[in-house]
Amino acid sequence: MEFSAKQIAEVIDGEVVGNEHITVQTFAKIEEGTTGAISFLANPKYTNYIYETKSSIVLVNKDFEPEHPISATLIKVDNAYESVAKLLNIYQANQPVKNGIDPLAHIAATATIGKDVYIAPFAYIGEHVTIGDHCAIYSHVSINDNVTIGSWTTLYPQTTIYHDCQIGNHCILHAGSVVGSDGFGFAPTSDGYDKIPQIGIVIIEDEVEIGANTCIDRSTMGATRIKKGVKLDNLVQIAHNVEVGENTVMCSQVGIAGSTKVGEWCMLGGQVGVAGHIKLGDKIQIGAQSGIAGNIKSNSKLMGSPAIDYSTFARSTVLFKNFPEIYKSLNEMKKEITELKKLLKK
Repeated sequence: MEFSAKQIAEVIDGEVVGNEHITVQTFAKIEEGTTGAISFLANPKYTNYIYETKSSIVLVNKDFEPEHPISATLIKVDNAYESVAKLLNIYQANQPVKNGIDPLAHIAATATIGKDVYIAPFAYIGEHVTIGDHCAIYSHVSINDNVTIGSWTTLYPQTTIYHDCQIGNHCILHAGSVVGSDGFGFAPTSDGYDKIPQIGIVIIEDEVEIGANTCIDRSTMGATRIKKGVKLDNLVQIAHNVEVGENTVMCSQVGIAGSTKVGEWCMLGGQVGVAGHIKLGDKIQIGAQSGIAGNIKSNSKLMGSPAIDYSTFARSTVLFKNFPEIYKSLNEMKKEITELKKLLKK
């Protein structure tokens, strides 16, 4: 498909600077631009590339003012990153959609399959499963008994949904993700550890995206719940009975221990570890590799292990680099004070 700068600007409410009739057929990173591609500039670190990019069109923020000549046509918008995301979604929506059920898929006779569903070879659909309209189930996906999946949801290869779990509408589960595996529940005894049966489920609400090889454990009782709009990166671990609030995002290798409640619109950086049985408020930001051991109030910004206020952590980090010199200075001051005391006694 081919679009002109003028057509694109109309879609994203942008202002064309340059040739409004120039056309593009694909997307490219600004540093890898080619003729016929559209790129974007949102991070100032990449500004130098705009003067040498071969892309035909570049999306920029309205406050961008070039310091050198630019060969590309510019489209100025309020937010270049959001605008390119909108265009990518339109592009994706216009891609061919697979349809139909492959005869090599196993579908239990009691399963209910909606209309316009794609089920690939070697997918497994268990007893009493319900799958909504327009879903895509790729090869080697395993959907076990009594699972319910809403409409417009995609399960990529090797995804596993354990029995009785619920998946909402417009969800994406990437390859190797596991929903509903047993929570880590064991009771210590004199002979070892007795397994505590995990008889609950996992409920994933609408518009949730789950990254590759991410695991969400079923609850001991009740439900582990991932609320609407949550985005989980690859290799995230959500333990039993956890609740993750709406529109919260977690980067790779985050781990949330059992029965913890995470609020809405939170942002957790990579490798953040959160202890169990605590509560995190809304709109909390936690820097990478931080450790959270207790309750956190809403709107907090934390970093470190154990995590402390972000600005305190930043100041402490600067001091930490200078600790050898500070320690040396303190020792010298102690010696001087000792000498002064001796002189005063005389």
